[in-house]
Amino acid sequence: MELSQHLELKQTLTPQQILLSTLLQLPSMALELRIKTELEINPLLELQEDVEELENPEEEAETEEPDIDLEDYFSNDGYEAKEYYDKSAEEVEIQNPYRPSLSEELLDQIATLLIPEDERAILEEMIWSIDERGYLIVELEFMAEKFEVDISLMEKLHRQLTQLEPLGIGSRSLQECLLIQIQKIHPNTPAHYIIRDYFDEFANKRFERILRKLHLTKTDLREAEELISHLNPKPGDGYLDPKNNYVTPDFYISEQDGEFVVTLNDSFIPELRISGSYKNMLSNQKKLDTDTKLFLKKKVESAKWFINSIQMRRITMLKVINAIIERQKGFFLLGSDHLKPMVLRDIAEDISMDISTISRVTSGKYAQTDWGTFELRYFFSEGIEAEDGENISTRRIKERLRVIIEEENKSHPISDEAISKVLQGDGFPIARRTVAKYREQLNIPVARLRREI
Repeated sequence: MELSQHLELKQTLTPQQILLSTLLQLPSMALELRIKTELEINPLLELQEDVEELENPEEEAETEEPDIDLEDYFSNDGYEAKEYYDKSAEEVEIQNPYRPSLSEELLDQIATLLIPEDERAILEEMIWSIDERGYLIVELEFMAEKFEVDISLMEKLHRQLTQLEPLGIGSRSLQECLLIQIQKIHPNTPAHYIIRDYFDEFANKRFERILRKLHLTKTDLREAEELISHLNPKPGDGYLDPKNNYVTPDFYISEQDGEFVVTLNDSFIPELRISGSYKNMLSNQKKLDTDTKLFLKKKVESAKWFINSIQMRRITMLKVINAIIERQKGFFLLGSDHLKPMVLRDIAEDISMDISTISRVTSGKYAQTDWGTFELRYFFSEGIEAEDGENISTRRIKERLRVIIEEENKSHPISDEAISKVLQGDGFPIARRTVAKYREQLNIPVARLRREI
């Protein structure tokens, strides 16, 4: 045995940073619910409006702004909190009803699971890595490495996730999503065996091979096809359907005389403060026993962290949206045809923040603009260089590809090679295999599967 020394870089998140990260993930309406929960569990935290009538003006002036050392709490992100924000000068009328997001509903479900907290934290990370279709977009191997756990544990937790409602949520592929549903609803049926063993043949309509391999009749196959057609291929769909849900914007952005006016939709979020009566108890510590003093000090610190994190959330969100506007001025002035390539790293570098922070701010948040309401992730896409040297967002190319396919003759669908030539004629230097890649990302099948009689 021998002793040795070595240097190691290791990032440790403080409780304050974890709290801020959690609040950044929440859309504005969900934040209101989170604040109500915090008010219920921390007696030292109270609403400003509940006490302002009971205090004289001098006391109110002393307690209106909590004494919080923001620099100590969040110095690693390279920015500081500005002066205390008074929302009384800003009113935004909110009339849209709110429906919990998919993430919120899943978080509520895992809150009831009897599992260790470290496993619950992994499930939460999975939930925040689910896209709008309901699919997991992060590799389990990557998450296992991040949390420093064995892949077998990650796979076990993933199975737990996919059994939540809606069934199949967090699947990694269409086959896995449908298989999870059919195993629960119609196990040991021809439909089950088709999805499990002959999914590619079924997807490509090679029915003769399925009939032969599974010894089925055409009637059996039709019944199996009917069962499969009633499964849900996109378990995340419907949570933002305009027919049954209203998106409440987190930002309002308008252009006035070439300048952009940005409003963060948080005027309905209540002002918070430390309870004056409990602070008075702490000022007379000699009258308190040790356990009471420790309890009060812990709750005071927790309340300060929470108030501070609410302020930091506002500052961070405004920094991010203003950086997005600065890079996407063409879109906000002229519309979607002027969307530029932009990735999360661009914004992170512009405002000196971590990419994970930008990811949390832009996930599930919406901005109401002069051109409609868009999720912040809409403004991010890779780019290619056009023939004239202009950088073009891949989102624009995908939209053009989608229109080409929508307008095709369904009796003779256009091939990927032909689509490539059309796009090249539009000035987009796109090869056939790139067309196939974008088409698959848009969940559009190949030409022969789009054919209609």
